[in-house]
Amino acid sequence: MSQTIVVAGATGDLGGRIIRSLLAEGAGVRALVRPGKAIPGVLQEAGVSVVQVDYLDASTLKDALAGADAVVSALSGLAPVMLETQTRLLMAAVAAGVPRFIPSDYAVDFTTIKEGSNRNLQWRREFRKIVDAAPIRATSVLSGAFADMLTGVAPLILFRQKRVLFWRDADQPMAFTTMDDVAGYTAKAALDPEAPRFLRIAGDTVSSRELAAIMTDISGTQYRTLYAGSIGSLRLMARVGRMLAKPSTDLYPAWQGMQYFGNMFSGDGAFHTLDNDRYGSRQWTSAREVLRAR
Repeated sequence: MSQTIVVAGATGDLGGRIIRSLLAEGAGVRALVRPGKAIPGVLQEAGVSVVQVDYLDASTLKDALAGADAVVSALSGLAPVMLETQTRLLMAAVAAGVPRFIPSDYAVDFTTIKEGSNRNLQWRREFRKIVDAAPIRATSVLSGAFADMLTGVAPLILFRQKRVLFWRDADQPMAFTTMDDVAGYTAKAALDPEAPRFLRIAGDTVSSRELAAIMTDISGTQYRTLYAGSIGSLRLMARVGRMLAKPSTDLYPAWQGMQYFGNMFSGDGAFHTLDNDRYGSRQWTSAREVLRAR
C-alpha cells in the first residue's frame, strides 16, 4: 500500500518539486493550500489531493493531516511562518497521530554555526528545540546552499568581472545542492520510517578556487579568485547592514546574504559527513553542470 505524505508550502517552488518527486515514488500526496491561493499545475496532477487550510484553525488543520504517514514542511518566510505557523503544523501532526515530520530546514548545518550568526538559520535552531520536544519522529534534510543560486542570485561568481569572491580562504569547501536534488532526496526521506534525526547531503562540494577553475574551463576565459576580506569584516558588514536597513519583509536582504557567506566561508556550517548514499546511488547535479547550463 502506498504511503500518504502531506506537503505544507505546496504552492512554493521547493514544495512543488517535492510533490513531483513523491509522485514519481508512487506516493499519494495531500497538498495543504491556504484559502485563496492559486493552484499550480503540479497540484492538479493525478495522485494529489488539495486541501485548503487555515493554519490558525487547529481543528481543521488536524483533520487535514489525519491518516497521513508523514508531513513534509516546505514553508518559507519570516519568523511568523518558520516558528509560529510551522509549530501549529507540528502540533496538528502530533494531535492527528502522524508518525513522522520533516521540518523546513534545507540549508547549511545550522546545528554547528555560532549562536545568533544568521537570522534565518537562528529560527531553525529555535524550531529544532520545539520539534525535539514533540512526541514525533523528526528528520531534517540539510543540503547546503541551493546550487541554483550560483548562476546569479547569490553574488559569489561575478560573471562580468570574471572573478569569484572569497572570504578568509579561497580553498574553503562549500556544499551546494540543486533544488531538484533536494526535492528528490526529501521524498525518499519522507517515505523512510527509519530516517534519522538529521540527513546531510551535498550535490557537490567546491571552493571558490575550484569554481574559478570551472568557469575558466567552461567559458574559455580566465576567471580568478578575489579576496573580499576576513570573516570578521564580513560579519561586521552584515551587522551594520542590518542596523541601517529599513524594516522589510524580504527573506534575503543583502545583509542576510552576508550572514550566509559568513557561515559558509568560516566553515562553521560545513558538513563533515554525508548521507548521499542512504537511498542508493543517484546522479547528483554538479556545480559544473549548473554553471554550464547558464
